[in-house]
Amino acid sequence: MTPPTPVARVHAALGDARGRLAARDAGVVRNQIAVSEIPAPTGDESRRAAWIADRFAALGLDDVRIDRAGNAIGRRAGASNGPAVAVCAHLDTVFPPSTALQVRRDGSRLSGPGIGDNGRGLAAMLALAEEIDGVRIRVRSPIDFVATTGEEGAGDLRGAKAFFAGAAGRVSAAIALDGAGDERVVHRALGARRLRVTYRGTGGHSWAAYGVANPVHAAAAAVAALAALTLPQDPRTALTVGRIGGGIAVNAIPECGWFEVDLRSGSAAVLDRCDRDVRAAVRTAEFAENARRASGTQPLTVEIEVIGDRPCGDIPADDPLVLAAVEATRLIGREADLATASTDANVPISLGIPAIALGAGGRGGDAHTISEWYDNTDGPLGLARALTIVVATAGLAASG
Repeated sequence: MTPPTPVARVHAALGDARGRLAARDAGVVRNQIAVSEIPAPTGDESRRAAWIADRFAALGLDDVRIDRAGNAIGRRAGASNGPAVAVCAHLDTVFPPSTALQVRRDGSRLSGPGIGDNGRGLAAMLALAEEIDGVRIRVRSPIDFVATTGEEGAGDLRGAKAFFAGAAGRVSAAIALDGAGDERVVHRALGARRLRVTYRGTGGHSWAAYGVANPVHAAAAAVAALAALTLPQDPRTALTVGRIGGGIAVNAIPECGWFEVDLRSGSAAVLDRCDRDVRAAVRTAEFAENARRASGTQPLTVEIEVIGDRPCGDIPADDPLVLAAVEATRLIGREADLATASTDANVPISLGIPAIALGAGGRGGDAHTISEWYDNTDGPLGLARALTIVVATAGLAASG
């Protein structure tokens, strides 16, 4: 008979722990509802961070604090004082402060903005912190539990960037809990470069000043050129102009025209090349609009601002952390889906720290909409998978 793998041995040793997690499932869901009903738009996560920090303290974590980036952090000591394993879940949501956040229940289904992304991840992180208590489950390496800020949208992974800054030698591996699911294992980090392009001119009356350079015309020409760019298919690459604007009235030549670009790829080299293509198109549109302006009028100018830069990279499919995640997924009766995504794991991956992102159990859908839902059927399986991965990565220490 083939001897069990180290991950399988850890999984077998955690049988009682999985039973306790299943017995506390209703409490995990209550935490999920409670945290989801605390507003946490990107950039204003302080109330949710305080709530998480209070629970970290109640669970007996050490060195509980909220750092300068607004991350709530607590540590479970290990048998050794070596580098820690980081377990992350992001605090923020895409919803503005005015959004009604009350969670509705229909049988096993919960509905409410952020109930899955990332109410589930935060509740799962608390469940793991409670189970890995240093008594019933002791680990060799310390575990840092980190509720991060700024994972969504314009947050630009602010919290993860702050936590992992200078992490070499301090953090040995990272596991991000993000949303629902018990099969996906994200080990390829999807990078994103976000640019805001602003053309400026003198403006004027649409009749009396006609002939002056028009910033909106330049912006429109640049956007049309970007839409015509041929992008690589391998690696898959995307370019999206998500917002565009300018001007004050239909009968006024604008003083300003602007748009925002979202570039995505799993390759840093491709992102850099696409960035150069965007800048070339922007400059060509500037030149063309200025060439058309009336003699003696002022040329327009353009500014290109980087408003987001999410690093990319990957860890190999045969890395011990990925293999542990694949094996733990198999041990709960699921088949691992190796995936690419943009998560907090982007940051440690880009720094050469092994990192993955996982769903935290159950099923969900309609993320980033007010009809977002979460179904807790088999929810404890995702918690069991995450527990095995975290404990196998930190190392199971002898009891007593």
